[in-house]
Amino acid sequence: MVITEEYRELQKELHKNPDYGRASFYFAPLVRDVMQRFQCESLSDYGAGKKVLWESLGKPEKYYPYDPAFPEYGEAKTADLVVCIDVLEHIEPELIDNVLDDLKGLVTNYGFFSIHLGPARKFLADGRNAHLIQKPADWWAEKLFARFTVVEMASHDLCGKGEWAIVKPLT
Repeated sequence: MVITEEYRELQKELHKNPDYGRASFYFAPLVRDVMQRFQCESLSDYGAGKKVLWESLGKPEKYYPYDPAFPEYGEAKTADLVVCIDVLEHIEPELIDNVLDDLKGLVTNYGFFSIHLGPARKFLADGRNAHLIQKPADWWAEKLFARFTVVEMASHDLCGKGEWAIVKPLT
């Protein structure tokens, strides 16, 4: 399980806010660069939200969105590049390992993950901060290194203080 039904409903409600789920816009140039650098032709967007990344990249044909708040997208799919942008900090803490394991099964070539490290400016309908997991970079690095070979990792301030990583499957 990667999300509870109660939390799925809270996410659906939060996605009604037009300003929620816009982080992919800021990462689109970096994702484009990663796709070119590693010759990725297909893209799986894990936690796609309103598909801002798809629009920001010029609506690529081989784009596969997945988001539990948007069941019409269908199941998560593998692709040359699996991205998870500003999503992991929103995961229910007791399910983070399940989600990372799910991503591990999807990343067959490369993955690109961005993680915001601090509190969000938005709140869930139940009053909790939208970033359910607010952990330092080394905590996240440990989680990633346990599941992937980290090709590159860097701090960013694209839409708040965070980290991004390019990963490959463990060999």
